Amino acid sequence: MSVLLALILTPAVAGCCVFAWNSRRGRRAILLLAATAHLSLTGWLWWQRPVVSPHGWLGVDAVGLLFLTIASVLFFAAAVYSGGYLRDEQQSRHVDIEEGFLFFNEPEAVFVGCLLMFLAAMTLVTLSQHFGLLWVGVEATTLATAPLIYFHRHHRSLEATWKYLLICSVGIALALLGNFLLAVAASNARTGHAALIVYSLQQHASQLHGPWLKVAFLFFLVGYGTKMGLAPMHTWLPDAHSESPSPVSALLSGALLNCAFLGILRLHQLCVAAGHGDFSRPLLILFGLVSVLVAAVFLLRQADFKRMLAYSSVEHMGILALGVGLGGVGVFGSLLHAVNHSLTKAALFLVAGNILAAYATKSTRDVRGIRQVLPITGVLWLAGFLAITGSPPFGMFLSEFTILKAALDQQHYVVAVLYLILLGLIFIAMANLVLPMTQGEALNGGQPQTQKRGEPLWSIGPSAALLALTLTLGLWIPTWLGNVLDEAAGGFQAVATPIATVATALEPLPR
Repeated sequence: MSVLLALILTPAVAGCCVFAWNSRRGRRAILLLAATAHLSLTGWLWWQRPVVSPHGWLGVDAVGLLFLTIASVLFFAAAVYSGGYLRDEQQSRHVDIEEGFLFFNEPEAVFVGCLLMFLAAMTLVTLSQHFGLLWVGVEATTLATAPLIYFHRHHRSLEATWKYLLICSVGIALALLGNFLLAVAASNARTGHAALIVYSLQQHASQLHGPWLKVAFLFFLVGYGTKMGLAPMHTWLPDAHSESPSPVSALLSGALLNCAFLGILRLHQLCVAAGHGDFSRPLLILFGLVSVLVAAVFLLRQADFKRMLAYSSVEHMGILALGVGLGGVGVFGSLLHAVNHSLTKAALFLVAGNILAAYATKSTRDVRGIRQVLPITGVLWLAGFLAITGSPPFGMFLSEFTILKAALDQQHYVVAVLYLILLGLIFIAMANLVLPMTQGEALNGGQPQTQKRGEPLWSIGPSAALLALTLTLGLWIPTWLGNVLDEAAGGFQAVATPIATVATALEPLPR
């Protein structure tokens, strides 16, 4: 329990210190130290995971550990990137604030402090074993990230921030109502004082009131689905991800969306245990396909490369929901896809930050010749495109193929055909945008330069490392990761079958 509390308190205390710190270098150092400490503590949980208490509000199970690790890895990459990013922002703004005084309204203090609070909130979500506490964590992520979206103080940033707050607040309110309905469903179960604790509800799943549980799942799906970015509740996402600073966009897409997904997963797991999986699975499949379809439509005529990445997130959130809805090996594929998507999308947003800094525009028509202007960034941009569209040998291909296998195994042929067609359309749409940006001739005049620019290690190292990880997962899944994925997927079986059942179904896949 002490490790779990340290995981939450370390970034929270560091965030409070940042607001009271009067040195920019000190703030950046605190950010990097907190990210390193959090990653180290997360690694310790893989080495020695504490047993989940039946009545504890905090705990770490396989699903929570997976999403916690994703958030910690991405935050460390974003922290490394943010040090140089903030220095460039300071120079571009020509900010001259006297050191030695406390300025709570200084953009950098707000940025670093809220970033650390964001990590604390995400950690709380992944470690929560109580549905009410999980809701508190998700709401805290909304409050912590709103100032980050408004960091550039532009009218478009303000519009994106208000849209984010209003739409996500409605979604979170619906999720809160879902918690009330879940409490009603559990009123006849012998859960005692542990009425909303995940473990206790799973143990008494057969005693839950079916109709109330189904209604609660609907509110969870729409409420948390809004924060997750499932269509048609996704409308905040393109604006927020497009207007945020690049390291914030990387965390929003790669880590925050997973936190909302975890809320849906928790209740879907409860529905399966209660024998109502036939109700929740078709809804997940429907919302999943609709999300991929909406993303494909908007990507076909997209002219902003950061919005392109945002709509790609809508697509992949749909794929996550689809995999879980299909069940069986599809759950394994969905969880593996969450890892691959988070690594790849975070890398792409960091690369997009380099492109935006060089060209001073997000228009895909005005960005040409990236490989001439930013040679390494151009290679990473192209590699990220191949990875995010599921091209082999990147990990996304393996996870998307696993979900396709689940659809075919269960004879969902219409779903499988639609899935393949939509993935093909998205590949074509993104290729029409990314390839001219990378391979085209650099434009003359204006901000874009035809000369090669410097590419410091902080700007390319984090994204290169993340892409290397997803490439590795396409070639080989480490045993320790495969075991956790097996354990997590095994919790979504209608019958308590051994975890090895899932592993056997995936025997042909590389491990």
